[in-house]
Amino acid sequence: MGSGNWGSAIARIVGETVKDFPEVFDPEVKMWCYEEVIEGRKLSDMINTEHENVKYLEGFKIPHNVTAVPDIEDAARDCTVLIFVVPHQYLRDVLGPLYSVRPKKPRTLKAISLIKGVEFDESGSPLLISDIIRASLGVNCSVLMGANVAKEVAKGEFCEATIGCRIPQHGELFAKLFHTPMFRVSVVSDLAGVELCGAIKNVVALAAGFCDGLDLGGNTKAAIMRIGLNEMERFCRKFFTGIQSSTFFESCGMADLITTCYGGRNRKCAEAFARAKGSRSWGDIEEELLKGQKLQGTITAEDIMHALEGNDCTNEFPMFTTIYNIAFKGAPLTDITEKILPDIEPLHFTKSQL
Repeated sequence: MGSGNWGSAIARIVGETVKDFPEVFDPEVKMWCYEEVIEGRKLSDMINTEHENVKYLEGFKIPHNVTAVPDIEDAARDCTVLIFVVPHQYLRDVLGPLYSVRPKKPRTLKAISLIKGVEFDESGSPLLISDIIRASLGVNCSVLMGANVAKEVAKGEFCEATIGCRIPQHGELFAKLFHTPMFRVSVVSDLAGVELCGAIKNVVALAAGFCDGLDLGGNTKAAIMRIGLNEMERFCRKFFTGIQSSTFFESCGMADLITTCYGGRNRKCAEAFARAKGSRSWGDIEEELLKGQKLQGTITAEDIMHALEGNDCTNEFPMFTTIYNIAFKGAPLTDITEKILPDIEPLHFTKSQL
């Protein structure tokens, strides 16, 4: 479900791995493709004839057993595994048509989300994308997150990913579906921690981009990342039980945070925002720099702020609050180094301690 740069990169992997396990997987892979017209030709037709997504992943061939299908219901009909790779703001538009073609026995269908986003209910409590899929379709949904820049994955450069899964058998299935010698996956039971890391790190990447726009150095960015990782874990623990500290040292945690803060679209757009000193809108920057891809960090920053205000705990998350204030409230960019730590009493040492 999805054929952007990340969806196309994953389709390249899945198209090959299903051939390795013919006793487990059907060799046919259908990829739902949002139909667009490129130079007078339909994108789905171009993918199916040239086996390449010329708009979102140009230069990388997609296996011939992967078929682009522009109709959601046709793409999902009779499927046994659903892989969600759409921008999270479009998820509900996709789920509606899928409900009508789900199996009569939903337990025979398995789903996994590669969507790095999070939603919140009216009270400000976070809703996992996997839980939204589960509630909408009545199927179990796992997640895959990690330090995975789509083009680098498509190039076959070595990287890792983390699968969060509550059902061990599903974890084994998805490990077969995604694991390759150059795309290594590990499976953990902390689904909420894995999924929230994938969403919240995009907010920390905005802070990294602000630093780059201010021409601050590596020391500052390292501090921003450490403080950000700390707030990520505290946020997860505040709203969910069973969060494991080890999750934040998996690819979905520290590794994804590092690659996102040094590359990635959120850092890139935040740097442009900082260099423009707030004179350009996020929409304008997104349109110019992302060429049809979607910026996730700003949406998540707004949602997180709604959650913090709704639970009266903004003071517990000074970095997230500061990022939001810079991005949407006109706060000075220098706040990113001046107002991201809680107020603490200075340390006093006795002679015996020195």
